[in-house]
Amino acid sequence: MNEDGTGLLTIGELARLTGVPVKTIRSWSDQDLLPPAARTPAGYRLYGPDAPARLEIVRSLRELGIGLTAIRSVLHRERTVAETAEQWADALDAQIRTLRLQSAVLRSVAARGSAAEELPYMTELARLSARERRRIITDFVEDALDGVDAPAYRSGLLAATPDLPDDPTPEQIGAWIELAALVREPELRAALRRLAEYSARTAPPAGEPDAKSEPYAPEERHVPEERHAPGASHATTEPRTAAAPDPAMQEQAAQEQAAARVAELMRVRGEAAVAAGIAPDSPAAEPVIAELVAAWLPTQTGTADPPTEDNPAARARLLEQLETAAEPVVERYWQLLCTVTGRPAPPRWDTAGAWTTAALRAHPRPYGLDRSAFDGTDPDRVLRAYEQVTRDVAALVAAVRPEDLALPTPCAGWSVRQLLDHMVWENLMATSIAEDAPRGDHTADHLGDDHRAAFDDSVRAALAAFTGSGMLRRTYGPYEAPGAMVVQQVVVELLAHGWDLARATGAPTGLAPEAAEETLAAARRIYGAAPRTEGSSFAPERPAPPGASATDRLAAFLGRDPA
Repeated sequence: MNEDGTGLLTIGELARLTGVPVKTIRSWSDQDLLPPAARTPAGYRLYGPDAPARLEIVRSLRELGIGLTAIRSVLHRERTVAETAEQWADALDAQIRTLRLQSAVLRSVAARGSAAEELPYMTELARLSARERRRIITDFVEDALDGVDAPAYRSGLLAATPDLPDDPTPEQIGAWIELAALVREPELRAALRRLAEYSARTAPPAGEPDAKSEPYAPEERHVPEERHAPGASHATTEPRTAAAPDPAMQEQAAQEQAAARVAELMRVRGEAAVAAGIAPDSPAAEPVIAELVAAWLPTQTGTADPPTEDNPAARARLLEQLETAAEPVVERYWQLLCTVTGRPAPPRWDTAGAWTTAALRAHPRPYGLDRSAFDGTDPDRVLRAYEQVTRDVAALVAAVRPEDLALPTPCAGWSVRQLLDHMVWENLMATSIAEDAPRGDHTADHLGDDHRAAFDDSVRAALAAFTGSGMLRRTYGPYEAPGAMVVQQVVVELLAHGWDLARATGAPTGLAPEAAEETLAAARRIYGAAPRTEGSSFAPERPAPPGASATDRLAAFLGRDPA
């Protein structure tokens, strides 16, 4: 307070009292936000007792981002604080949306490594209206499917529009930018055209009910309700009303729901088979395929020449559907659409799809499961065989030099490093099955910088899991495959791949002679009935030269050339 007893404050005193700089107080005073109550004879400003409170109001409103003009209206009682707050909150929301858009564009630029020339286009994409976004997708679909007589498939694609919410997240904006770029790619256009051509090719003759034979595409279950379920070839884009139900539409909806259930069954069964360590070309895979085919057959009612029973023709058609739908770029298209629209991401189909298609190729015709393949597996002998095989294979692995890692091997075009990584994975996967926590990181690098330590560690972990979990005397999967047989499969794999490694590095191939004969017998028991087709893990059996070791004969049985 001024010492003259008037109760007035100088600008310096007001600044010290409130912590607001003199320069700021002077500026606000000049803009009529904090008018002085009086002036000294020398012209210096003096402020009244209410000035500190008024100054705090101004400062608070400024910190909230409210402009000086709006603050002046509040102080002059032209507008209430509530009215001003609502107005500026709306303006701030708009600014936040703009900042989110800018952030999404910048993050997309960084992630894509975009050139400077792309910036204007990407910014323009982010600012498009809903009508303009739909037009991009519509033009893309019409162009990709031009000349293909697949109206139901086309309508299903057109029904799935990239509708961003009013307040999209940076992730949604980024997904839209990527989607808009993806629809310009020839690869996506060609993939969608192939799916449409399949739909047209498998449609029923004119005048018959719509077919339910489109390729299974699990990712399409999560687009708008008007989209068709996997396996269905018809979708409606008409709005649903409260009118009396149309029997034809009810039948269509029921068929679509049935196709969706089959697709989900395939995903669940395929993932369960992988988790249980069931090889696609092993006898234990046949009952899984038989179950899936039986569930799938009713969804083909109304197709051209529909299959009615599980036979080679039915399995070939299902395999064709799965292979036709196996389009990663199309899966990405639907994933981006789900992200843009805020719908849940579709379940991954790659693991189950790869297993199911491989199993269908390996089992082109039905045959009864011979449970004798499960019999005769002595847990103690299997464990000893595992120990003997891993002992000899570990010695081979220890002899591999860094320069040997790039050498080719007899196995599927793999290098020595890729082969070793797979062998480590076999141990890790078996360990995870024993621990009831199946791994899903098949494509990861399991070897690291020290291939010897990686293999030795994986063997120790597997042995501990086999003996500590009771795996050797438990059963796994819906068909109760003995755990000892799962381990026996690992023994077969490691011995066969050990032979591959020996051939690649020039080492002797007569590995684990104590266990090789019974491992060969186990391989014949497990894989003897499986067809050696394109989808099999093993090529047709080769002849073994006279006097060949049991390991050489195992390699020949599994399709290697031991000569």
